[in-house]
Amino acid sequence: MANPRDMIGYEALQQEALRGVVRAALKHVAAKGLPGDHNFLISFKTTAPGVTLPKPLLAQYPDEMRIALQHQYWDLAPGETFFSVTLKFGGQPMALSIPYAAITHFWDQGVDYQLRFTPSQTGPATVPAPVPVPAPVVAAAPAADAADKPSDGPKIVSLDQFRKK
Repeated sequence: MANPRDMIGYEALQQEALRGVVRAALKHVAAKGLPGDHNFLISFKTTAPGVTLPKPLLAQYPDEMRIALQHQYWDLAPGETFFSVTLKFGGQPMALSIPYAAITHFWDQGVDYQLRFTPSQTGPATVPAPVPVPAPVVAAAPAADAADKPSDGPKIVSLDQFRKK
């Protein structure tokens, strides 16, 4: 028997939920710093949509890159769909912006906690949208006296004439 087709997109929902763990961990660290022996290694696809890297880094890492957040990182700013951070490469500070959807591996070495992701090609996980059903077109009854109503105010239509009596 063939497996039924997943119309909800559970794999994408799970990936997005686990990316939420990374987002929450980065928000915690941005607010309070790295506690104890915690340190993060984050691998990501450098050419994924939304990734912003200096050109020398993109040339050096044309497919995937791993960064470390431990002792020397600055301006960690986790947002809802991406995070940005400044790290030093060759002694030069460089700003990076990485969407969570580009992350392929998150590893907190301090507690050996790892998450692996399937990189998203379209950004955050998308769940199939329901097919929109067109609303029925209802003609409004002509106003008794249009001069009494302001033209820029809300338009109110009585539905009484369309109700079954």
